Amino acid sequence: MNKTTIEKAINHLSKIKEFQILIDKNPIPTFNKNDNYFDALSKSIIYQQLSGKVAKIIYHRFISLFKQNSPNAKECLKLSIKDLKEIGLSRQKIAYINNLSEFFIENNNLIDFNKLTDKEISKKLLSIKGIGPWTVDMFMMFTMFKVDILPLGDLGIKKAIQKLFKLQELPSDKLMIEKSLKWKPYRTIASCYLWTLVDDGDVW
Repeated sequence: MNKTTIEKAINHLSKIKEFQILIDKNPIPTFNKNDNYFDALSKSIIYQQLSGKVAKIIYHRFISLFKQNSPNAKECLKLSIKDLKEIGLSRQKIAYINNLSEFFIENNNLIDFNKLTDKEISKKLLSIKGIGPWTVDMFMMFTMFKVDILPLGDLGIKKAIQKLFKLQELPSDKLMIEKSLKWKPYRTIASCYLWTLVDDGDVW
């Protein structure tokens, strides 16, 4: 995501009361380009339902299994379950990553997500067993650099919105959407700031 877009987002969000303090207290979010879609999606699977800190450790162990720390589907399928369990992956996540590997091999690693619409990307990814809406959202935010994604299924975002608006319970999807309308069209950047309220400092 380019610097100009992030600056526009921060300028927009800083005018909203609940974000003023968050923006002043925290560093500007960073987005690192990654054209290795298999790597990006593997990372999303690894991060499912884990704290950022734990997931980051397992992810770095995972990429260390590949030449130049660059995961690819063909080499991934050659790894044994034992190898993958030893780095901290559950049997279920190993199965999901193998499903992802087979998907990329079937498509000859030639999927150009940049040429697809958001709906087409979502449909294609959700066809892979082990990839759900949250994983699609992470891919959209941190790989495709879509600027207006609000990950409704993310527990950290739910907790942050609860804290931000002093709610007695976790918000429903409907309430999250309502509360986030003022943040449009920069809800991806807004989410990065929300995570700082609840996470351990290693969101991604």
